[in-house]
Amino acid sequence: MRQGDQAFRRDDTMGRWPEMTYGGALSFLRRRYSRDLAGVDVVVSGVPFDASVTNRPGCRFGPAAIRAASTQLAELKAFPFGFDPFETLAVTDWGDCMIDPHHPETVAPAIEAHAEAILASGARMLTLGGDHSISYPLLKAHAKVHGPVALLQFDAHCDTWEDDGTRMDHGTMFARAAAEGVIDVARSTQVGLRTFNDHDHGFEILTAPWLHRNGIDAALEVVRARAGDAPVYLSFDIDGLDPAFAPGTGTPVAGGLASWQALEFVRGLKGLNLVGMDLVEVSPPYDHAEITAIAAATVAHDWLCLLAQAKGAEPRAVGRL
Repeated sequence: MRQGDQAFRRDDTMGRWPEMTYGGALSFLRRRYSRDLAGVDVVVSGVPFDASVTNRPGCRFGPAAIRAASTQLAELKAFPFGFDPFETLAVTDWGDCMIDPHHPETVAPAIEAHAEAILASGARMLTLGGDHSISYPLLKAHAKVHGPVALLQFDAHCDTWEDDGTRMDHGTMFARAAAEGVIDVARSTQVGLRTFNDHDHGFEILTAPWLHRNGIDAALEVVRARAGDAPVYLSFDIDGLDPAFAPGTGTPVAGGLASWQALEFVRGLKGLNLVGMDLVEVSPPYDHAEITAIAAATVAHDWLCLLAQAKGAEPRAVGRL
C-alpha cells in the first residue's frame, strides 16, 4: 500500500493515500503538487500578498497556514457529505503564484496572468490569499471566461469604498470591479457585513445582524433568487467570521458569524453555478491554536465537496443532519 508524502510522490490526481496528520509534506488537503492540468477539475493555488492591507499585516502567510490546517480534513471522508471528494473530483495544488512585492505595479497583472493560464485549461480555481485585493485580478480573469460574474461576498466589510482606479487597496477593489462590469451587481450579494458605507453600489447586502435574526436558510433564499443561473464567484473573507472564531485576521470586527453558520451557508450553495472561489485575509501571526486557519481550510474543503456533488458524488448521511 502506498502511503505518505503524496504531495510530491504520487503521479495521479484521484483518490488519496494514508498520511500522518502531524507529519509529511504539506499541500492543500494533501493533493499532488503539479502544473500539468490535463484532466484536472480544480486547481488550488496560493497568492501570498498582503501589501494592500489597512490594519494588521501577515496574511502573506495565509496560504501556508491554510495548507497546514487542512491535514485532518484529508484524513477521513468529508463531513457531513459522507464521501471522499477526490474519488470524483480531480484536484491539484499548483503551489503559489510568483509575485514581486518590490515592484508593486506588477502584482495585479501577475495574479491575473496566473489565473488566465489556469482557467485556459478548463479547470476551476480555488485561491488562498493573501489580502482581499487579490480578488480583483482573479475576477478579471474569470470574467474573460464567463462574462460578468455574480459575486457572492462573505465579509465584515463592503470593500466598495471610494476607488481612484489605480490604488492597491483591499477595501476598494469591488467598487472598481463593479464599475468596470467585471461583476454583475444585479446578481451579486454581500453577506455578513457590519461596517458602514454610504453607498451599496447595487449589491444586495445581508448584514450580520440581519442574518442572526433571520437565519441561514433565509440568506440562502436571497442569494439563490438573486444569482439564478449566473456564474457565481465566491469570495470568502475570513473576517466575515466573528473574532471569537477567527482572531487571525487583519481587520477583525465584533458581531460576526460563527464558524458553524459559515459552514452551513457554504454547504447550502449546492446547485448554484459555482465557477471560482478565493479565501482571503487569514493572518497566522494573530491566530491562536490555528482556529482561523482551520475554519478557512474547512470552508474551502466544503466548497470542493459541492463541486464533487455536482460531478456525481453521492452523499451518505450518518446520524441526524
